[in-house]
Amino acid sequence: MTARRVLAALAALPLAVALALPAAAQQAPARPLYNTVKQKLLEGKQVVGATILTPDPDVYCAVANSGVDFTWIEMQHSPLTYQDVARMVMTCRGAPAIPFIRVPDATEGDIQKATDLGALGIVIPMVDDVKKAQNAVLFTKYPPLGRRSQGNGQYATLYGPDYRQTFNDNVMVVALIENPRGVEIVDQIAAVPGLDVVFVASTDLGSFSQMRQGDAAYEAMVTKVREVTTRAGLKVGGPLAWKDVREGYSFFQGPDEAALIRCGARVVLGITPSGCPGRGTAAVEGARPGG
Repeated sequence: MTARRVLAALAALPLAVALALPAAAQQAPARPLYNTVKQKLLEGKQVVGATILTPDPDVYCAVANSGVDFTWIEMQHSPLTYQDVARMVMTCRGAPAIPFIRVPDATEGDIQKATDLGALGIVIPMVDDVKKAQNAVLFTKYPPLGRRSQGNGQYATLYGPDYRQTFNDNVMVVALIENPRGVEIVDQIAAVPGLDVVFVASTDLGSFSQMRQGDAAYEAMVTKVREVTTRAGLKVGGPLAWKDVREGYSFFQGPDEAALIRCGARVVLGITPSGCPGRGTAAVEGARPGG
């Protein structure tokens, strides 16, 4: 065999080997999810987040490293600014808790700022219109799934240079059902492609319906949301107080920093933490989870 033929045969070996492999083996390995909340939910686990209302980076880092799965950064019912939140998230870069932000509304500007500063979860309040659910996904995702634009942001510093290619797989969109109108059309909301969680905002659902937990009509609304959402293949969310008393829920909003600090102090002082936030039917004193 001439030298030219030998070289040609060697050059063809990689192609021949590739053609002999099954199609699945030829595909590049999937990138692991860096949104550990999404990964845990895919594995059938439950996740719990702590509510963040204050802008202090040290407090934020204490919560983000406390063992919760995510932080529910509250920008609808707090004076937090996007600059505040950007500083908090960057200060605690690498913390185990994944930053989720409840934006004021499903607007392009709010969602763009939230994602640019590093949120991997976008929580949309008062979803009682299908268009709002659709906009939430549209403004959150990069093309071709949405219309999020590229620009300045600290996201690459947080998640790496391939952020643009991996973001759509990692981000989560959570729709809050807070009133009877949202319950009425929950089947249409849960059918919106790109949603991950439909969340029962228990406090506001009671406020808007003028009903209390345990009332037959209230429980019927809650049951409808859970059943419709589950059938659609999405996860169901609710307040942490529901974790051990209601089946079918896997995404929970926990108490805020003040409640956690108060409970921690009581534990350190050896005081029976009967008023501490936690699971079960006890209300969270001073906090409004799920609303």
